[in-house]
Amino acid sequence: MSIISRRELLAKVGLAGLAVTINREGRAQGTEHEDPEHHQGEPGGVTSESAEPNYLFFNREEAKFIESAVARLIPTDENPGGIEAGVPNYLDKQLGGAWGAGERLYLSGPWQPTRPGLGYQLPLTPGELFHTAVKAINAELTTSGQPFWEMSPEQQDDYLHKLEAGGIDLNGVPSDIFFTQLWGMTIEGFFSDPVYGGNKDMVAWKLIGFPGAYASYYDVIDQHGINFHRDPTSLGQSGGHFMPDPNIPASSPHQ
Repeated sequence: MSIISRRELLAKVGLAGLAVTINREGRAQGTEHEDPEHHQGEPGGVTSESAEPNYLFFNREEAKFIESAVARLIPTDENPGGIEAGVPNYLDKQLGGAWGAGERLYLSGPWQPTRPGLGYQLPLTPGELFHTAVKAINAELTTSGQPFWEMSPEQQDDYLHKLEAGGIDLNGVPSDIFFTQLWGMTIEGFFSDPVYGGNKDMVAWKLIGFPGAYASYYDVIDQHGINFHRDPTSLGQSGGHFMPDPNIPASSPHQ
């Protein structure tokens, strides 16, 4: 796995066959939690006065791992990283909603070892996969003497590389499958519309110059060769259609 810069990462996002990368430069600190159980909060997960997520899906130990991992996958440098963009909040809301419950997954088996091209083949919902894998990681590392969030940046990167390489059994979850899910959701949370919990203040869209979900370009449709620039707009601002409640079933007639 190659180590690339933030500029190169942004250039590669959205291209087919995105290479999995972990930047060894820079580190963002995760938030601290006092409640040892789940953190209850408002729908949407971030209060208007604080950037600290109110976790509904992750418990305290899971949140510490997720925050630390996200901080290494998209670290803070001269630009905001995954923590500033609220990526852990995105993961929490997606995994705690209908998608995390596997409402659109076939979960009746038979279950056989997967091979390239067949896609996801485990008898676990995305939420169950994360709970199972993160619990196994935390138990293993705590037993060995140092939880993930207390490791140095170099140690954290080495461990994430090991997960990516596969061969580690996380209570029935192959580590490479878990890493692929974690990496993919981290990218989603960084670049998705803010209504889904990540890309806080549209920091990722501002980095790449993406205008967002404008409903109409009527005023500029007949203008050619101009330098087009607008501040990004979210679905929540433009009046677009989206599902604000992650717990609405996938079969909802409103979709």
